[in-house]
Order: sequence, then C-alpha cells, then structure tokens
Amino acid sequence: QVQLVESGGGLVQAGGSLRLSCTFSGRPFRTVAVGWFRQTPGKDREFVAAISYSGTYKYYAEPVKGRFAISKDREKNAYLEMNSLQPEDTAVYYCAAELSGRTYSEDSFRRPGHYDYWGQGTQVTVSS
Repeated sequence: QVQLVESGGGLVQAGGSLRLSCTFSGRPFRTVAVGWFRQTPGKDREFVAAISYSGTYKYYAEPVKGRFAISKDREKNAYLEMNSLQPEDTAVYYCAAELSGRTYSEDSFRRPGHYDYWGQGTQVTVSS
C-alpha cells in the first residue's frame, strides 16, 4: 500500500534552517511526482513546492522562492530544504504523491486535488 511519512520538523529560531524528509513506499518512486504543502489552523492547505516525477521540473510558491529547495532521490525519498526561516513559515508541512508518471502543467502541481496520497504532516515552528 502506498504510504508517505514526513519527518524533520521541529522548533527553530528565525533565520535558521530545517530539512524535511518524505519517505515513499508502495510504488516505484521513479514515476512519482511529489508536492509539499503547509497548513495553519483556520486556513486552507497552501502550496509550497513540487517536483516532477523525473526531477526535471521544480516549482515554488512565491513566498519561499530563493529560500526553499525541493529534491527527490531515485529510491524513496523527497526532501524540502528550508533556509532563512521566518515566523510566517510556521505550519504543519505535508508531502503528497502523484502516481501517474505523466507530464502536467505547473498549475496542476499547485492544486491539492492533483495528488493521490498524503503524509501525516510534520510541525515546523519558527520563533522570532
């Protein structure tokens, strides 16, 4: 069965860094596209970053451009490296998997409904 497990969240001071990990299982990872989203209480899930199944294309939300970097390896892991963290980055971060192995437009990757499976989330808290 497909599963995604996030890890790496925690408490950091403003200006600090964290690396989130997402471990995927249940299907060949080489054909899995991955998105990262975040959510705070009372708000909709917000797009953060995405990577195509091949790793060729990477997309970022404007607030994190230049600070966050998404990547995936060939086996089972996706990562979100977060630098220069600010209090407004505080949220529960989720990874999500899209399994078709097809090419999609950038706007598709930005929509939560595009993804087939989601992890449980990991809390990131940034103190000022």
